[in-house]
Amino acid sequence: MAYYFGIIDGQDGVYGVRVPDLPGAYGAGDTQEEAVHSAIAAMTEWAKISQEDSAPIPAPRSISDLMRDKDVADTIAEGEAFVALPLLIEEKRSVRANISLDAGTLAAIDAAAKRAGLTRSAFLASAARDKILSSV
Repeated sequence: MAYYFGIIDGQDGVYGVRVPDLPGAYGAGDTQEEAVHSAIAAMTEWAKISQEDSAPIPAPRSISDLMRDKDVADTIAEGEAFVALPLLIEEKRSVRANISLDAGTLAAIDAAAKRAGLTRSAFLASAARDKILSSV
Protein backbone atom coordinates (compact mmCIF):
# COMPACT_ATOMS: atom_id res chain seq x y z
CA MET A 1 0.00 0.00 0.00
CA ALA A 2 1.35 3.39 -0.98
CA TYR A 3 0.80 6.62 0.89
CA TYR A 4 0.30 9.87 -0.99
CA PHE A 5 0.34 13.34 0.49
CA GLY A 6 -2.80 15.36 0.15
CA ILE A 7 -3.23 19.02 0.93
CA ILE A 8 -6.09 19.89 3.27
CA ASP A 9 -7.68 23.29 3.45
CA GLY A 10 -10.86 24.89 4.67
CA GLN A 11 -12.57 26.16 7.74
CA ASP A 12 -15.42 25.09 10.01
CA GLY A 13 -18.00 23.24 7.97
CA VAL A 14 -16.20 23.29 4.61
CA TYR A 15 -13.00 21.28 4.07
CA GLY A 16 -11.24 19.99 0.99
CA VAL A 17 -8.34 17.67 0.29
CA ARG A 18 -6.55 17.51 -3.04
CA VAL A 19 -3.87 15.02 -4.07
CA PRO A 20 -1.23 16.71 -6.24
CA ASP A 21 0.22 13.42 -7.53
CA LEU A 22 -3.20 12.20 -8.73
CA PRO A 23 -4.64 15.10 -10.77
CA GLY A 24 -8.38 15.40 -10.25
CA ALA A 25 -8.42 13.30 -7.07
CA TYR A 26 -9.96 15.39 -4.33
CA GLY A 27 -12.36 15.06 -1.46
CA ALA A 28 -14.62 17.36 0.49
CA GLY A 29 -16.59 17.27 3.69
CA ASP A 30 -18.12 19.12 6.59
CA THR A 31 -15.22 18.03 8.81
CA GLN A 32 -11.54 17.39 8.17
CA GLU A 33 -12.15 13.67 8.74
CA GLU A 34 -14.95 13.56 6.16
CA ALA A 35 -12.77 15.37 3.63
CA VAL A 36 -9.89 12.94 4.23
CA HIS A 37 -12.12 9.88 3.80
CA SER A 38 -13.70 11.42 0.71
CA ALA A 39 -10.21 11.98 -0.76
CA ILE A 40 -9.20 8.37 -0.03
CA ALA A 41 -12.32 7.15 -1.85
CA ALA A 42 -11.53 9.47 -4.77
CA MET A 43 -7.97 8.14 -4.93
CA THR A 44 -9.23 4.56 -5.05
CA GLU A 45 -11.61 5.47 -7.90
CA TRP A 46 -8.84 7.40 -9.67
CA ALA A 47 -6.57 4.33 -9.53
CA LYS A 48 -9.37 2.01 -10.69
CA ILE A 49 -10.05 4.17 -13.76
CA SER A 50 -6.31 4.37 -14.51
CA GLN A 51 -6.04 0.59 -14.36
CA GLU A 52 -9.06 0.17 -16.64
CA ASP A 53 -7.42 2.56 -19.12
CA SER A 54 -4.06 0.75 -18.74
CA ALA A 55 -2.56 4.06 -17.62
CA PRO A 56 0.26 4.08 -15.08
CA ILE A 57 -0.40 5.27 -11.55
CA PRO A 58 2.26 7.84 -10.65
CA ALA A 59 4.51 7.09 -7.73
CA PRO A 60 3.90 9.27 -4.68
CA ARG A 61 6.33 12.12 -4.17
CA SER A 62 7.94 12.97 -0.87
CA ILE A 63 7.03 16.17 0.95
CA SER A 64 10.43 17.56 -0.08
CA ASP A 65 9.68 16.86 -3.75
CA LEU A 66 6.17 18.31 -3.44
CA MET A 67 7.56 21.50 -1.86
CA ARG A 68 9.65 22.04 -5.02
CA ASP A 69 6.33 22.54 -6.83
CA LYS A 70 5.63 26.27 -6.60
CA ASP A 71 1.84 25.85 -6.41
CA VAL A 72 2.16 23.37 -3.55
CA ALA A 73 4.74 25.47 -1.70
CA ASP A 74 2.55 28.57 -2.04
CA THR A 75 -0.55 26.85 -0.62
CA ILE A 76 1.42 25.40 2.30
CA ALA A 77 2.86 28.88 2.98
CA GLU A 78 -0.73 30.19 3.08
CA GLY A 79 -1.60 27.84 5.94
CA GLU A 80 -2.77 24.66 4.25
CA ALA A 81 -1.33 21.38 5.54
CA PHE A 82 -0.17 18.00 4.30
CA VAL A 83 -2.05 14.85 5.22
CA ALA A 84 -0.87 11.27 4.48
CA LEU A 85 -3.46 9.25 2.56
CA PRO A 86 -3.32 5.52 1.85
CA LEU A 87 -4.05 4.33 -1.68
CA LEU A 88 -5.84 1.00 -1.47
CA ILE A 89 -5.70 -0.80 -4.80
CA GLU A 90 -7.63 -4.00 -5.22
CA GLU A 91 -5.72 -6.32 -7.52
CA LYS A 92 -8.67 -8.63 -8.25
CA ARG A 93 -6.68 -11.70 -7.30
CA SER A 94 -6.96 -13.68 -4.13
CA VAL A 95 -3.96 -14.70 -2.09
CA ARG A 96 -4.18 -17.40 0.54
CA ALA A 97 -3.11 -16.32 4.04
CA ASN A 98 -2.75 -18.49 7.12
CA ILE A 99 -3.68 -16.60 10.29
CA SER A 100 -4.22 -17.64 13.90
CA LEU A 101 -7.13 -16.32 15.96
CA ASP A 102 -8.68 -17.05 19.31
CA ALA A 103 -11.45 -19.65 18.85
CA GLY A 104 -14.07 -17.36 20.38
CA THR A 105 -13.06 -14.50 18.09
CA LEU A 106 -13.25 -16.78 15.07
CA ALA A 107 -16.74 -17.94 16.08
CA ALA A 108 -17.84 -14.30 16.43
CA ILE A 109 -16.37 -13.50 13.00
CA ASP A 110 -18.19 -16.44 11.43
CA ALA A 111 -21.49 -15.42 13.04
CA ALA A 112 -21.12 -11.79 11.92
CA ALA A 113 -20.13 -12.87 8.40
CA LYS A 114 -23.19 -15.11 8.17
CA ARG A 115 -25.49 -12.28 9.33
CA ALA A 116 -23.93 -10.01 6.69
CA GLY A 117 -24.26 -12.67 3.99
CA LEU A 118 -20.49 -12.81 3.47
CA THR A 119 -17.84 -15.47 3.49
CA ARG A 120 -15.32 -15.41 6.31
CA SER A 121 -12.67 -14.12 3.88
CA ALA A 122 -14.88 -11.36 2.48
CA PHE A 123 -15.86 -10.31 6.00
CA LEU A 124 -12.24 -10.18 7.20
CA ALA A 125 -11.13 -8.26 4.08
CA SER A 126 -13.93 -5.73 4.57
CA ALA A 127 -13.13 -5.35 8.27
CA ALA A 128 -9.44 -4.88 7.49
CA ARG A 129 -10.17 -2.18 4.88
CA ASP A 130 -12.47 -0.41 7.35
CA LYS A 131 -9.77 -0.52 10.03
CA ILE A 132 -7.09 0.76 7.67
CA LEU A 133 -9.26 3.68 6.60
CA SER A 134 -10.36 4.52 10.13
CA SER A 135 -6.73 4.74 11.26
CA VAL A 136 -6.10 7.68 8.93
